[in-house]
Amino acid sequence: MASTGPQPSLKRRDSLVTREDDQLIITPLGAGNEVGRSCMYMSYKGKTVLFDCGIHPAYSGMAALPYFDEIDPSTIDVLLITHFHLDHAASLPYFLEKTTFKGRVFMTYPTKAIYKLLLTDYVKVSKVSVEDMLYNEQDINRSMDKIEVIDFHQTVEVNGIRFWCYTAGHVLGAAMFMVDIAGVRVLYTGDYSREEDRHLRAAETPQFSPDICIIESTYGVQQHQPRNVREKRFTDVIHSTISEGGRVLIPVFALGRAQELLLILDEYWSNHPELQNIPIYYASPLAKRCLSVYETYIHSMNDRIRAQHAAKSNPFVFKYISPIKSIENFKDVGPSVVMASPGGLQSGLSRQLFDMWCSDRKNACVLPGYVVEGTLAKTIINEPKEVTLMNGLTAPLNMQVHYISFSAHADSAQTSAFLEELLPNNIILVHGEANEMGRLKQKLISQFADRNIKVFNPKNCQSIEMYFNSQKMAKTIGRLAEKTPEVGETVSGLLVKKGFTYQIMGPDDLHIFSQLSTANITQRITIPFGGAFSVLNHRLKQIYESVESSMDEESGVPTLRVHERVTVKQDSEKHISLHWTSDPISDMVSDSVVALVLNISREIPKVVAESEAIKVEEENGKKAEKVIYALLVSLFGDVKSGENGKLVISVDGNVAELDKQTGDVESENEGLKERVRTAFQRIQNTVKPIPLPAA
Repeated sequence: MASTGPQPSLKRRDSLVTREDDQLIITPLGAGNEVGRSCMYMSYKGKTVLFDCGIHPAYSGMAALPYFDEIDPSTIDVLLITHFHLDHAASLPYFLEKTTFKGRVFMTYPTKAIYKLLLTDYVKVSKVSVEDMLYNEQDINRSMDKIEVIDFHQTVEVNGIRFWCYTAGHVLGAAMFMVDIAGVRVLYTGDYSREEDRHLRAAETPQFSPDICIIESTYGVQQHQPRNVREKRFTDVIHSTISEGGRVLIPVFALGRAQELLLILDEYWSNHPELQNIPIYYASPLAKRCLSVYETYIHSMNDRIRAQHAAKSNPFVFKYISPIKSIENFKDVGPSVVMASPGGLQSGLSRQLFDMWCSDRKNACVLPGYVVEGTLAKTIINEPKEVTLMNGLTAPLNMQVHYISFSAHADSAQTSAFLEELLPNNIILVHGEANEMGRLKQKLISQFADRNIKVFNPKNCQSIEMYFNSQKMAKTIGRLAEKTPEVGETVSGLLVKKGFTYQIMGPDDLHIFSQLSTANITQRITIPFGGAFSVLNHRLKQIYESVESSMDEESGVPTLRVHERVTVKQDSEKHISLHWTSDPISDMVSDSVVALVLNISREIPKVVAESEAIKVEEENGKKAEKVIYALLVSLFGDVKSGENGKLVISVDGNVAELDKQTGDVESENEGLKERVRTAFQRIQNTVKPIPLPAA
């Protein structure tokens, strides 16, 4: 069952849930019917997970953040970052340093390496006032110490939450996370690509079918052109523009598609000697450092790149491409190709070059990836007659604008095929423009109509609520598992719970299969007792079936062994001691022996010197009643006074009423009735006066 209607704030929801233990909640705090500020909240069985922590590239300051005010950050157990792009990771320093979050955060090794470079650059180039800055470089540096790394396919468990990740394609280090809480599996794809390109492998198919798949829907029902067609269009536009004396601007994100396009251009230039006098520039402040990170993580790329590297040919040392750091270092003296960040043309080098070149008909702007709503890149796709420059003036847009997508996102066909392989019971679409996402939702509903697969496309802060009735199952392991029990046979062992898993094992196996161990606790208690040890022996044999008399070998004092569990020693004329190894049964036996000894001590008369005869004092009714009550409490736990002087005894929801005068017991539970009657008879025998032994 799932609900997607208007929901109360996640901070207040717990008090409203009637089946809270079985309820799983997923809420987009960003990327719900939009592209940007990806952040997904998930809660189940009292565990909370946050997927991604991005900003919206079309907004600045607090407006760019996910809706963090909908949650209590201090309750988040785990935060998982899929990749380094700003719309998936750029609010992480804010969340780690400016909120009450105290959980653990994970990402892959390449993502962590590039995260710091990319966010430091983001802080430097952001055109906002100091007051509107979400964080500074010091916050980024502090956040690095809190980030833990995870390898692909490595399983990590945090507070009962198990998770691991798969290669997602898209960009270097991008991961899809599978989370398992109490047997319910949720796959969060982040951004993923099912197509191998010039340097990255395609996204993997998880070996487990998830109960829920939270999947990007960036391209909706659109389908990419074949890769060779896109590459030819890309190089043809550049070649023809340069041939006519124009300049080509390619706005890109500093990392991701930029490296893919650099590989294409460098290969194209090497195959066309007539172009080799035309410069190609990679205009990003991060250019050199970014490429060094790519060189470090060659092993994370596809076979083609690794083969080149093995042959001592570094694919990221470009023969025909030069880096430039700023507009001041750029000599604009003829045809050139400049790849510059950021990809949305909001600010920085790409925007400066656009302002310089946009009015010249000979120039071209190639948009090579998905463009986000609200950015200048999105605006110029529709080729308006005029654009507003950074200085506030307007200028005619005469340059050619070409949209040739090399975006490493899955298209409609790839998404359908991927979900066909996974067959999740529930699909949640995120990271897509509302109309495109709506069309994809209808397509998937039709595709899976005969398989009862539910498809959702929640808006930001709109919760999906589902219920999973997870059965508790305990697995028998170790020596207990060596023999298959017969039907009806009782298996006895220790029940060990770890997270949401249960195991039954023998005590000797505990240290092997868990971090626990067993130990024996020997207990000793000393009790004042001034009577004859033979009297104690006589009374114990009246109560217990097994009482063995002996002499202690070390001390030479008389001892009694009760039910082979509790040893009673005569330490002195005025004291005895009890010794036993603690366990529930032995503890109960020792408690009853203590009660008996204390009762005997009250009954022993004073020694009459003349006759040395033992006279038993008249039974003290009140004391006997207290002893009866104490012994009943030690045996049954919950004993209270009821009407007409009766005692009310409660055990596991069953109730018995005991008449202390007659010994009659009333109860609907025949087993409890018989237990109380037998116990009371034995207790009555215990508190009777001790008969004198025969002379």
